Amino acid sequence: MPSIEEVSALLIVYSATPVEREKILNLVRAANPAGWWETGGSALPKQLPTLITFESQADRIVHYQPLVVPGLLQTHAYMRALMESSNVAPDDTEGRVAARAGRQTVLTRKNAPSYLAIIDESALRRTFGGHAAMADQISHILKVGERPNVTVRVIPFSRGGYPIYAPYVLMQFNGARDIVYLEHKQVAGFLDEPDDTAPFQPLTDTLNAVALDAAATFEFLSQLMFDYARK
Repeated sequence: MPSIEEVSALLIVYSATPVEREKILNLVRAANPAGWWETGGSALPKQLPTLITFESQADRIVHYQPLVVPGLLQTHAYMRALMESSNVAPDDTEGRVAARAGRQTVLTRKNAPSYLAIIDESALRRTFGGHAAMADQISHILKVGERPNVTVRVIPFSRGGYPIYAPYVLMQFNGARDIVYLEHKQVAGFLDEPDDTAPFQPLTDTLNAVALDAAATFEFLSQLMFDYARK
């Protein structure tokens, strides 16, 4: 019996349509029931297919990331360097890169969701893959940020202290309750009870108020890309 993460990766490699992917993953889920939360390690997170499904159905996605570049904005070189630093086995790396690259297509499809990335400056200053790779990574963020459905906001060091929390992905749906995805080293899962997800919208509002606006973020990222390129 293939695992759900193996099937998910293969569907991305084979360019399955969203309808085909969901139909097949539903069959795999029925054969491999799993809890809402997962613990322990695996080549690909067991919750990944569920996250892909929610992202593909969401009308609005907010990703706050104080540690690394958000996954939907990562280049392949950055992904590989990040996984290498996390001691991911080489045999598992390409599967994870393929899965993450497949997730990124949600931002470019027809009727793509509104996507807001709030990134702490520390995530952009931490070098993964060398200066040239980081210059390419910042350039990629700027390019994706030009899409009408994508907004990138940076919280610079100059703003001082603010309520710093762990990374989260807030997914909002028209006519359905919000879902929040949380991930740590040995545990990952979803919140969907309104009492649990409600605090994340005011938190997003607070982070937005601290962050640079879109124009200032563009200037900040352009200067940072230049700084990396000349090193």
